[in-house]
Amino acid sequence: MLSGVYLSRVLLYFYSPNVILISGMLHASITSLEYSNEKLMEDKIDATFYPSENPGAHERHLIRRNNNVLFGARQTEVDSDSLQQNQKLDHDILQQFMMDFRDVMSKAIALKSNEDSEVILEVKDKLDKLYATSVSVADDQTRVQESIKKLLAVVMNSVRNGAGTDAHALQELDQEDAAREANFAFLQSKLVADILDPDSPIENDDLMPTLLSADKDDLALSTQLFDQEQMTFLLSEAEALLNKLEKEGHDLKQAAENFVFMEGYLTYIKEQQQS
Repeated sequence: MLSGVYLSRVLLYFYSPNVILISGMLHASITSLEYSNEKLMEDKIDATFYPSENPGAHERHLIRRNNNVLFGARQTEVDSDSLQQNQKLDHDILQQFMMDFRDVMSKAIALKSNEDSEVILEVKDKLDKLYATSVSVADDQTRVQESIKKLLAVVMNSVRNGAGTDAHALQELDQEDAAREANFAFLQSKLVADILDPDSPIENDDLMPTLLSADKDDLALSTQLFDQEQMTFLLSEAEALLNKLEKEGHDLKQAAENFVFMEGYLTYIKEQQQS
């Protein structure tokens, strides 16, 4: 059994001021979101087109498809109506995310003495999922991500205490910490987070043109999501599309460069498997 009272005391010691701060921040954020959503509904369709400073997944993908021939029939010409609709979708998701975050914080602090290990591990799993979601949702979530990391560190310390002197269990926890750190670094790409999101606005047919449209940093990380068979298929589809669009006279400089990068990654996969 893991010590729930230990975790609660550590949380209260390190986080009591932050809980008040975060709670206030969440209340202010949710209030602001509710106001923004009301404004979105009130604005006229012909209002000026204003993209968000920190858009969510739906708005990002809408902008990505804006006058982008790579998407074929899925390309868009963004107007205020479509922009507002996608912003509202993102704000609704953000509002739910903030509520989920506050709920997990409350559950962590409310852990009882001799709490069952499954309860503590459930809190840990929810925090991991919330971090992944935080990368994809709208607005700057830097402070929330820092809070999630700190809370995860406290939870992991409690898990380690429960493991005692079990060398095998401690080794597995070290491996989990290393894997989490690598995964969080990987998730700093919003494109990676969007692709991994089970409710992603990036449809299957959008995946290849999305990669061809990505900036180099996002592309370097997102290509690592695909195995040799998947990358081979994507490149085959991309080659056919680029040849077609080139004959139509479209400027495909970035898409062509991304195609070459993806080919290089496929070669790297093959070499790794042979070595």
